[in-house]
Amino acid sequence: MGSDSDLPKMREAVDILEEFGIEAEVCILSAHRTPSEMMEYAKNAESQGIKLIIAGAGGAAHLPGMIASLTIIPVIGVPIESKTLKGIDSLLSIVQMPAGVPVATVAINAGKNAGLLAIQIISLYDYVINEKMKLFRQRMHDNVRLKNHNLKIQGIKQFLQEKNN
Repeated sequence: MGSDSDLPKMREAVDILEEFGIEAEVCILSAHRTPSEMMEYAKNAESQGIKLIIAGAGGAAHLPGMIASLTIIPVIGVPIESKTLKGIDSLLSIVQMPAGVPVATVAINAGKNAGLLAIQIISLYDYVINEKMKLFRQRMHDNVRLKNHNLKIQGIKQFLQEKNN
């Protein structure tokens, strides 16, 4: 991530990766304030065995794109909400990459989705992770079906009242 202030949103990515038993390395690297360290990290990532990079940044949000320009490892960008433009600046900075240097981009502050996208990519070559992802999706499905069932049985007022308690 570009700053320690990004940690609350990026923590969601780390948490879901840990839930799936995937090791994650967490660092603060700024494309603007620590460019040499960021470049060294990106250039050496592949030789260090890193398979995927999730990079969160706000404002100008150059971190994901700069990392992607220095490695062939897939990069997932997480636009972090900024005070001035509510993260739209971050989103546009990350998603508008030139041809040849792609960065997969999730929604503003969507660290969890970045982690889930990383898990889906890893599941392509890891059977155990693949099975865990299928179970995760099934639990999500079942949870929504249960909520719908409860809503039908209880009615809207009682359902909302219980949800708020």
